[in-house]
Amino acid sequence: MNAEHFHYFDHNATTPVAPEVVAAMLPLFSEWWGNPSSAYRFAHEISRRVDLAREQVATLLGAEPGEIVFTSCGTESNNTALHSALQTHPDRRHIVTTAVEHSANLKCCEALQRRGYEVTFLPVSAAGTLDLAGLERAIRPDTAIVSVMLANNETGVIFPVAEVAAICRRRGVLCHTDAVQAPGKMPLGVRALGVDFLSLSAHKLNAPKGIGLLYVRRKTRFQPYLVGGHQERGRRGGTENVPYIVGFGRAAELAMSRLEEENTRVRALRDRLENTVLATIPSAFRNGAAQPRLPNTTNLGFAGIESEAALMLLDQLGICASAGSACTTGSLEPSHVLAAMGIEAARARSSLRFSLGVENTTEDVDYLLQHLPVVIAKLRALSPTV
Repeated sequence: MNAEHFHYFDHNATTPVAPEVVAAMLPLFSEWWGNPSSAYRFAHEISRRVDLAREQVATLLGAEPGEIVFTSCGTESNNTALHSALQTHPDRRHIVTTAVEHSANLKCCEALQRRGYEVTFLPVSAAGTLDLAGLERAIRPDTAIVSVMLANNETGVIFPVAEVAAICRRRGVLCHTDAVQAPGKMPLGVRALGVDFLSLSAHKLNAPKGIGLLYVRRKTRFQPYLVGGHQERGRRGGTENVPYIVGFGRAAELAMSRLEEENTRVRALRDRLENTVLATIPSAFRNGAAQPRLPNTTNLGFAGIESEAALMLLDQLGICASAGSACTTGSLEPSHVLAAMGIEAARARSSLRFSLGVENTTEDVDYLLQHLPVVIAKLRALSPTV
């Protein structure tokens, strides 16, 4: 099946690589293919392009280029932030995070627990929101870092990270945010957020998989996670993935230019999809707060169905959606995000996530709204509980 024959509603899982990004990358494969760390003039031009990309992603974040460390993905960035905080504060062996973080954070924290560190997993409300007073109470004298995602990948709920960072500053604790879902959908000024670390992954903003970044606030003590050569100013060993770094930089420019469209046209498509489903399909419900929320994301449940069965039928119709994070697809357990919100297992297993992007059209939404009610009705007719 090619792209002309499906309707894609899973942009929180990954995004198509933009043509402008491909065009920026191609010369780095065929023409400027050298190692940017080499000493000759040929390499200097390649190094210059890496520097330009660093400036482009820094502009997206309102950061200084020297505060950007390129990584392989959001998972590496998240792991690096936690690792650095613990290594630079060896007397602090406690982490605070939330129960609804991406598995890149949760699994890392669970691994650290097995090594003797302590982790507090903060609960969320039934709407998926965070209690700031509870977060402050969880911070201890031996807390090394607080890690709270900026926007949830399953519900789109936005967390008050600026307020979290302010609490951390008052308590003398480092603050990290996984902002992977945010670029192009909401402003990302790191000065206003006040965080010490911030993670991004390029494939969420129309660039390739396999490249990410970690923002490290200037003067923050830092310990590399990957140790090797002098690349990234000694903060991340390994030869730079130059074509992907250049693509990331171009994608950062596009993300800034598309911010208004995401918050107007894409939001309107999302709202039309959500409101029509809730108004026309019986026993349909939304998971998570209506606001503040990413403009592209809706998580909808349908009593009496199993989401995996619905996804199979939608796939046969050329509709791509998900039941939650792509990193947990195939698990028999209901979404850990919905479970943390107190949603019972049967309801969680009936939920679907639709995440739109600038590529989506009115025709895509019309097609989904035409076929989704039929799919839900078919599954309910087969269900012994409905």
